[in-house]
Amino acid sequence: MPLRPPRWFAIVAAAIAVLFTTACSNIDSTFAARPAGGGDRADVVKVGTLRGQPHLFHPFFYERFAPEGTAVDVVVFDSSPDIKNALVSGAIDFGVAGVPAFLAGSAAGQDVRLVASAADGGTGIVAAPGIESVDDLRGQKVGFPLGSSQEILLRLTLARLGLDPGRDVQLVNLPFSDMAKALATGQISAFASAELGPATAIEAGAHSLVSPYDTPVGRVNIGLATTQRTIDAKPELVQKIVDTHVRTAEFMDADRDAWHGGVVEEFGLNPAVAATAIANIWPRSDLSADYRSQVAALTRQMVVLGQIPVEPDLGEFVDDSFLKESADA
Repeated sequence: MPLRPPRWFAIVAAAIAVLFTTACSNIDSTFAARPAGGGDRADVVKVGTLRGQPHLFHPFFYERFAPEGTAVDVVVFDSSPDIKNALVSGAIDFGVAGVPAFLAGSAAGQDVRLVASAADGGTGIVAAPGIESVDDLRGQKVGFPLGSSQEILLRLTLARLGLDPGRDVQLVNLPFSDMAKALATGQISAFASAELGPATAIEAGAHSLVSPYDTPVGRVNIGLATTQRTIDAKPELVQKIVDTHVRTAEFMDADRDAWHGGVVEEFGLNPAVAATAIANIWPRSDLSADYRSQVAALTRQMVVLGQIPVEPDLGEFVDDSFLKESADA
Protein backbone atom coordinates (compact mmCIF):
# COMPACT_ATOMS: atom_id res chain seq x y z
CA MET A 1 0.00 0.00 0.00
CA PRO A 2 1.51 3.37 -0.99
CA LEU A 3 2.04 5.86 1.78
CA ARG A 4 0.07 9.09 1.62
CA PRO A 5 1.84 11.56 -0.72
CA PRO A 6 1.29 14.70 1.41
CA ARG A 7 3.12 13.10 4.30
CA TRP A 8 5.94 11.22 2.64
CA PHE A 9 6.88 13.65 -0.11
CA ALA A 10 8.46 16.40 1.97
CA ILE A 11 10.30 14.01 4.28
CA VAL A 12 11.55 11.68 1.55
CA ALA A 13 12.49 14.50 -0.82
CA ALA A 14 14.46 16.28 1.89
CA ALA A 15 16.41 13.11 2.63
CA ILE A 16 17.19 12.18 -0.98
CA ALA A 17 20.16 14.52 -1.29
CA VAL A 18 21.86 13.09 1.79
CA LEU A 19 20.99 9.50 0.92
CA PHE A 20 22.12 9.96 -2.68
CA THR A 21 25.61 10.96 -1.66
CA THR A 22 26.04 7.83 0.44
CA ALA A 23 25.27 5.66 -2.59
CA CYS A 24 28.01 7.17 -4.76
CA SER A 25 31.48 5.69 -5.08
CA ASN A 26 33.53 8.26 -6.99
CA ILE A 27 36.24 9.25 -4.55
CA ASP A 28 37.69 11.89 -6.91
CA SER A 29 34.51 13.96 -6.88
CA THR A 30 33.86 13.77 -3.15
CA PHE A 31 37.20 13.79 -1.35
CA ALA A 32 37.08 16.83 0.92
CA ALA A 33 38.78 17.50 4.23
CA ARG A 34 37.18 19.32 7.13
CA PRO A 35 39.71 20.47 9.75
CA ALA A 36 38.58 19.61 13.26
CA GLY A 37 41.60 20.88 15.13
CA GLY A 38 44.49 23.30 14.91
CA GLY A 39 46.53 22.53 11.82
CA ASP A 40 49.80 23.83 13.29
CA ARG A 41 50.08 21.25 16.06
CA ALA A 42 52.55 18.37 16.01
CA ASP A 43 50.42 15.41 14.90
CA VAL A 44 47.86 15.99 12.16
CA VAL A 45 45.75 12.87 11.69
CA LYS A 46 43.38 12.36 8.75
CA VAL A 47 40.30 10.33 9.63
CA GLY A 48 37.75 9.29 7.02
CA THR A 49 34.02 8.92 7.60
CA LEU A 50 30.74 9.13 5.68
CA ARG A 51 28.81 12.32 5.18
CA GLY A 52 25.33 12.62 6.67
CA GLN A 53 25.41 9.39 8.68
CA PRO A 54 24.73 9.48 12.45
CA HIS A 55 26.36 6.10 13.08
CA LEU A 56 29.70 7.33 11.67
CA PHE A 57 29.75 10.74 13.34
CA HIS A 58 32.54 9.92 15.82
CA PRO A 59 35.37 11.82 14.06
CA PHE A 60 33.47 15.10 14.35
CA PHE A 61 33.76 14.74 18.14
CA TYR A 62 37.40 13.62 18.21
CA GLU A 63 38.60 17.20 18.72
CA ARG A 64 36.93 17.17 22.15
CA PHE A 65 38.98 14.23 23.35
CA ALA A 66 42.23 14.27 21.35
CA PRO A 67 45.30 14.84 23.53
CA GLU A 68 47.20 18.11 23.39
CA GLY A 69 49.44 18.19 20.35
CA THR A 70 47.11 16.13 18.15
CA ALA A 71 45.00 17.69 15.39
CA VAL A 72 42.28 15.75 13.57
CA ASP A 73 41.24 16.45 10.00
CA VAL A 74 37.87 14.85 9.22
CA VAL A 75 37.66 13.68 5.60
CA VAL A 76 34.16 12.88 4.32
CA PHE A 77 33.39 10.26 1.70
CA ASP A 78 30.35 8.87 -0.07
CA SER A 79 30.77 5.15 0.67
CA SER A 80 32.57 2.80 3.03
CA PRO A 81 34.57 1.22 0.15
CA ASP A 82 35.83 4.73 -0.68
CA ILE A 83 37.07 5.10 2.89
CA LYS A 84 38.75 1.70 2.77
CA ASN A 85 40.45 2.55 -0.52
CA ALA A 86 41.70 5.88 0.83
CA LEU A 87 43.02 4.12 3.92
CA VAL A 88 44.89 1.51 1.90
CA SER A 89 46.31 4.16 -0.45
CA GLY A 90 47.59 6.26 2.43
CA ALA A 91 45.31 9.24 1.71
CA ILE A 92 43.95 8.94 5.26
CA ASP A 93 45.41 7.47 8.45
CA PHE A 94 42.23 6.01 9.98
CA GLY A 95 38.75 5.23 8.78
CA VAL A 96 35.38 4.95 10.50
CA ALA A 97 33.35 2.84 8.09
CA GLY A 98 31.35 -0.32 7.59
CA VAL A 99 33.12 -3.43 8.84
CA PRO A 100 32.16 -5.33 5.63
CA ALA A 101 34.22 -2.88 3.55
CA PHE A 102 37.23 -3.46 5.79
CA LEU A 103 36.69 -7.23 5.61
CA ALA A 104 36.54 -7.06 1.82
CA GLY A 105 39.85 -5.24 1.75
CA SER A 106 41.46 -7.77 4.06
CA ALA A 107 40.07 -10.67 2.01
CA ALA A 108 41.71 -9.10 -1.06
CA GLY A 109 45.06 -9.04 0.71
CA GLN A 110 45.00 -5.31 1.41
CA ASP A 111 46.58 -3.72 4.47
CA VAL A 112 43.58 -3.15 6.76
CA ARG A 113 43.46 -3.60 10.53
CA LEU A 114 40.35 -3.24 12.68
CA VAL A 115 41.47 -1.59 15.92
CA ALA A 116 38.07 -0.84 17.50
CA SER A 117 34.36 -1.15 16.94
CA ALA A 118 32.47 2.12 16.48
CA ALA A 119 28.71 1.56 16.34
CA ASP A 120 26.25 -1.29 16.25
CA GLY A 121 22.87 -1.19 14.58
CA GLY A 122 21.94 1.35 11.96
CA THR A 123 19.98 -1.21 9.93
CA GLY A 124 16.22 -1.55 9.58
CA ILE A 125 13.66 -3.80 7.93
CA VAL A 126 10.61 -1.61 7.39
CA ALA A 127 7.27 -2.14 5.68
CA ALA A 128 4.32 -0.20 4.35
CA PRO A 129 0.96 -0.19 6.16
CA GLY A 130 -0.87 -3.45 5.53
CA ILE A 131 2.27 -5.58 5.89
CA GLU A 132 2.00 -6.61 9.52
CA SER A 133 4.18 -9.72 9.65
CA VAL A 134 7.03 -11.29 7.75
CA ASP A 135 4.61 -13.89 6.41
CA ASP A 136 2.70 -11.04 4.72
CA LEU A 137 5.75 -10.58 2.50
CA ARG A 138 5.05 -13.78 0.55
CA GLY A 139 4.91 -12.85 -3.11
CA GLN A 140 5.74 -9.22 -2.34
CA LYS A 141 8.61 -7.07 -3.61
CA VAL A 142 11.26 -6.35 -0.99
CA GLY A 143 14.02 -3.83 -1.61
CA PHE A 144 17.62 -4.43 -0.59
CA PRO A 145 21.09 -3.09 -1.50
CA LEU A 146 23.03 -5.82 -3.31
CA GLY A 147 26.34 -6.81 -1.76
CA SER A 148 25.70 -5.12 1.58
CA SER A 149 25.48 -6.32 5.16
CA GLN A 150 21.79 -5.39 4.98
CA GLU A 151 21.34 -8.03 2.29
CA ILE A 152 22.89 -10.59 4.63
CA LEU A 153 20.68 -9.59 7.56
CA LEU A 154 17.55 -9.62 5.39
CA ARG A 155 18.24 -13.08 3.97
CA LEU A 156 19.09 -14.54 7.38
CA THR A 157 16.01 -12.96 8.99
CA LEU A 158 13.62 -14.19 6.29
CA ALA A 159 15.06 -17.71 6.49
CA ARG A 160 14.86 -17.71 10.29
CA LEU A 161 11.16 -16.88 10.08
CA GLY A 162 10.33 -19.50 7.47
CA LEU A 163 10.58 -17.67 4.15
CA ASP A 164 12.93 -18.66 1.34
CA PRO A 165 14.51 -15.39 0.16
CA GLY A 166 14.94 -16.79 -3.34
CA ARG A 167 11.41 -18.13 -3.82
CA ASP A 168 8.91 -16.70 -1.36
CA VAL A 169 9.61 -13.00 -1.98
CA GLN A 170 10.72 -10.88 -4.92
CA LEU A 171 14.01 -9.28 -3.92
CA VAL A 172 14.57 -5.97 -5.71
CA ASN A 173 18.08 -4.51 -5.78
CA LEU A 174 17.86 -0.76 -5.14
CA PRO A 175 20.35 1.97 -4.24
CA PHE A 176 20.24 3.08 -0.61
CA SER A 177 18.95 6.46 -1.77
CA ASP A 178 15.90 4.98 -3.54
CA MET A 179 14.53 2.77 -0.77
CA ALA A 180 12.25 5.19 1.09
CA LYS A 181 10.76 6.66 -2.07
CA ALA A 182 10.17 3.22 -3.61
CA LEU A 183 8.30 2.16 -0.48
CA ALA A 184 6.32 5.39 -0.31
CA THR A 185 5.15 5.08 -3.93
CA GLY A 186 4.20 1.41 -3.66
CA GLN A 187 6.96 0.04 -5.89
CA ILE A 188 7.99 -2.26 -3.05
CA SER A 189 6.19 -3.46 0.07
CA ALA A 190 9.19 -3.48 2.39
CA PHE A 191 12.93 -2.98 2.40
CA ALA A 192 16.10 -3.67 4.34
CA SER A 193 18.58 -0.83 4.37
CA ALA A 194 20.99 1.25 6.38
CA GLU A 195 20.08 4.48 8.08
CA LEU A 196 18.89 7.03 7.17
CA GLY A 197 16.60 5.01 4.88
CA PRO A 198 14.59 3.22 7.58
CA ALA A 199 14.19 6.37 9.69
CA THR A 200 13.09 8.38 6.65
CA ALA A 201 10.45 5.78 5.79
CA ILE A 202 9.22 5.48 9.38
CA GLU A 203 8.82 9.24 9.71
CA ALA A 204 6.78 9.12 6.49
CA GLY A 205 4.35 6.52 7.86
CA ALA A 206 6.03 3.14 7.40
CA HIS A 207 6.81 0.89 10.35
CA SER A 208 9.55 -1.41 11.56
CA LEU A 209 8.53 -4.92 10.54
CA VAL A 210 11.05 -7.14 12.31
CA SER A 211 14.40 -6.76 14.00
CA PRO A 212 17.34 -7.50 11.69
CA TYR A 213 19.59 -8.18 14.66
CA ASP A 214 18.40 -11.63 15.76
CA THR A 215 20.94 -13.54 13.66
CA PRO A 216 24.49 -14.78 14.34
CA VAL A 217 25.76 -11.50 12.87
CA GLY A 218 24.04 -9.52 15.63
CA ARG A 219 24.24 -5.74 15.32
CA VAL A 220 27.77 -5.49 13.88
CA ASN A 221 28.08 -2.53 11.53
CA ILE A 222 30.72 0.20 11.93
CA GLY A 223 34.36 -0.01 12.99
CA LEU A 224 37.58 1.99 13.28
CA ALA A 225 40.45 0.77 11.11
CA THR A 226 44.00 1.70 10.23
CA THR A 227 46.86 -0.08 8.46
CA GLN A 228 49.71 -2.24 9.66
CA ARG A 229 52.19 0.23 8.20
CA THR A 230 50.73 2.97 10.42
CA ILE A 231 50.79 0.65 13.42
CA ASP A 232 54.44 -0.19 12.77
CA ALA A 233 55.53 3.39 12.02
CA LYS A 234 53.47 5.30 14.60
CA PRO A 235 52.19 3.02 17.38
CA GLU A 236 51.99 5.94 19.83
CA LEU A 237 49.74 7.84 17.42
CA VAL A 238 47.51 4.81 16.94
CA GLN A 239 47.18 4.55 20.72
CA LYS A 240 46.21 8.23 20.95
CA ILE A 241 43.48 7.84 18.33
CA VAL A 242 42.13 4.63 19.87
CA ASP A 243 42.03 6.32 23.28
CA THR A 244 40.24 9.29 21.71
CA HIS A 245 37.80 6.99 19.94
CA VAL A 246 36.97 5.10 23.14
CA ARG A 247 36.11 8.32 24.97
CA THR A 248 34.14 9.58 21.97
CA ALA A 249 32.00 6.44 21.75
CA GLU A 250 31.28 6.66 25.46
CA PHE A 251 30.32 10.32 25.10
CA MET A 252 28.00 9.72 22.14
CA ASP A 253 26.19 6.91 23.92
CA ALA A 254 25.85 8.91 27.14
CA ASP A 255 24.84 12.23 25.57
CA ARG A 256 22.59 11.40 22.65
CA ASP A 257 21.21 14.93 22.60
CA ALA A 258 24.67 16.30 21.82
CA TRP A 259 25.14 13.61 19.19
CA HIS A 260 21.77 14.43 17.64
CA GLY A 261 22.41 18.16 17.69
CA GLY A 262 25.84 17.73 16.17
CA VAL A 263 24.76 15.60 13.23
CA VAL A 264 21.73 17.79 12.48
CA GLU A 265 23.85 20.94 12.50
CA GLU A 266 26.73 19.45 10.52
CA PHE A 267 24.67 17.91 7.74
CA GLY A 268 21.34 19.72 7.87
CA LEU A 269 19.37 16.54 8.55
CA ASN A 270 15.68 16.47 9.35
CA PRO A 271 15.72 16.46 13.18
CA ALA A 272 12.93 13.88 13.46
CA VAL A 273 14.60 11.54 10.98
CA ALA A 274 17.93 11.93 12.77
CA ALA A 275 16.33 11.17 16.14
CA THR A 276 14.65 8.03 14.80
CA ALA A 277 17.93 6.86 13.27
CA ILE A 278 19.96 7.52 16.42
CA ALA A 279 17.49 5.45 18.46
CA ASN A 280 18.53 2.53 16.23
CA ILE A 281 22.29 2.96 16.78
CA TRP A 282 24.53 1.92 19.69
CA PRO A 283 28.00 3.49 19.86
CA ARG A 284 30.74 1.22 21.19
CA SER A 285 34.49 0.68 20.91
CA ASP A 286 35.30 -2.77 22.29
CA LEU A 287 36.34 -5.87 20.36
CA SER A 288 34.96 -8.46 22.76
CA ALA A 289 34.89 -12.19 22.11
CA ASP A 290 31.18 -11.97 21.30
CA TYR A 291 31.84 -9.15 18.86
CA ARG A 292 34.60 -11.08 17.11
CA SER A 293 32.27 -14.08 16.87
CA GLN A 294 29.68 -11.91 15.15
CA VAL A 295 32.32 -10.54 12.76
CA ALA A 296 33.27 -14.14 11.94
CA ALA A 297 29.61 -14.94 11.22
CA LEU A 298 29.39 -11.88 8.98
CA THR A 299 32.52 -12.98 7.15
CA ARG A 300 31.14 -16.45 6.49
CA GLN A 301 27.93 -15.02 5.08
CA MET A 302 29.88 -12.64 2.84
CA VAL A 303 31.63 -15.67 1.36
CA VAL A 304 28.36 -17.59 0.96
CA LEU A 305 26.80 -14.71 -1.00
CA GLY A 306 29.92 -14.17 -3.09
CA GLN A 307 30.63 -10.73 -1.66
CA ILE A 308 34.21 -11.81 -0.94
CA PRO A 309 36.07 -14.79 -2.42
CA VAL A 310 37.62 -16.12 0.80
CA GLU A 311 37.50 -15.48 4.52
CA PRO A 312 40.32 -13.20 5.65
CA ASP A 313 42.56 -14.15 8.55
CA LEU A 314 40.59 -12.57 11.39
CA GLY A 315 43.47 -13.08 13.79
CA GLU A 316 45.49 -10.71 11.63
CA PHE A 317 42.60 -8.43 10.68
CA VAL A 318 41.49 -7.68 14.27
CA ASP A 319 44.09 -5.95 16.44
CA ASP A 320 42.79 -5.35 19.95
CA SER A 321 46.16 -4.54 21.51
CA PHE A 322 45.50 -0.79 21.59
CA LEU A 323 42.11 -1.28 23.24
CA LYS A 324 43.77 -3.46 25.87
CA GLU A 325 46.28 -0.69 26.51
CA SER A 326 43.41 1.78 26.86
CA ALA A 327 41.65 -0.52 29.31
CA ASP A 328 44.83 -0.80 31.39
CA ALA A 329 45.52 2.95 31.46
